[in-house]
Amino acid sequence: MTRKLLLLPGDGIGPEAMAEVRKLISAMNERFSSGFEVEEGLVGGAAYDAHGQAISDADMAKALAADAVLFGAVGGPKWDGVPYEVRPEAGLLRLRKEMELFANLRPAICYPALAASSSLKQEVVEGLDILIVRELTGGVYFGEPKEIIDLGNGQKRGIDTQVYDTFEIERISGVAFELARTRQNKVCSMEKHNVMKSGVLWKDVVAATHKAKYSDVELTHMLADAGGMQLVRWPKQFDVIVTDNLFGDMLSDVAAMLTGSLGMLPSASLGAPDAKTGSRKALYEPVHGSAPDIAGKGLANPIAMIASFAMCLRYSFSMIAEADRLEAAVAAVLDDGQRTADIMSDGKTQLGTGAMGDAILEKFLALSA
Repeated sequence: MTRKLLLLPGDGIGPEAMAEVRKLISAMNERFSSGFEVEEGLVGGAAYDAHGQAISDADMAKALAADAVLFGAVGGPKWDGVPYEVRPEAGLLRLRKEMELFANLRPAICYPALAASSSLKQEVVEGLDILIVRELTGGVYFGEPKEIIDLGNGQKRGIDTQVYDTFEIERISGVAFELARTRQNKVCSMEKHNVMKSGVLWKDVVAATHKAKYSDVELTHMLADAGGMQLVRWPKQFDVIVTDNLFGDMLSDVAAMLTGSLGMLPSASLGAPDAKTGSRKALYEPVHGSAPDIAGKGLANPIAMIASFAMCLRYSFSMIAEADRLEAAVAAVLDDGQRTADIMSDGKTQLGTGAMGDAILEKFLALSA
């Protein structure tokens, strides 16, 4: 069986983190005949330098043809002055839009070995396992009009438009309810119905979807700002959180830091199932950014990128046992006291990017024997 993967390492620490996934893919092909067929492309600033675009049409076509896309990171101060429409981040937005990746899954799991690394008290985060389901192709990031208007007299007006249609809210809340059924069967929907009309619609549609199809799942509603506070106060009250594009972006970064580091969190962005095959377009990426300050120094934490590959194994290829073993390998390495700089603590062993990737690969192969 052939499994088509497109790797888009991107900018900053993206290529370094992706290199550790490439090791895993090669080992799986060699040891287990996993059948991964790998292509690579450019995205972000790297694509702008090569093509004058944040992603070329040719690489976009590769993404649409792949079974799954693995994405590193984009951006950096080098490209601060480029035109807005070809900025590095535009490559990721184009991928999400043209692949119709409307559901972004961001798990926040606190490994037992890292409970003391969080900025919160250990008892607050120990055993944390929540999932944020973020709507990804609508809302303020894509709504029109989106512009800056010159009002004269030295004044300008910036406009971003928050727009949601019923079907967009129905499908993302459906994903959240379906996933909750495989977990603790609880969903908390977060919006701002008190000040935003889109929030009023969001709350109404989520409630109607719940009543129509998912009444067996426990549903609660919370204002998004209160949700951010509660994530810091007592995050273990949540199981699945469903929210819009903007709030999901912010709340998932808050959740990331509960685990000790942005370098620890993976994500999956999924499209709708194909009517004939049931397969979904999918893109997997770490939540962290390009971290240009440490790029090329071998300091980056590759765990989020590796965990994103584990999500790829699980959701795109139904390789559940392999995904479980890879996640167990990450936990085992952390249990052994091995750390990258961002999660380093007294008495532990600091590793660089490559050495951490090697350690995880070694554990994975041992668990797969």
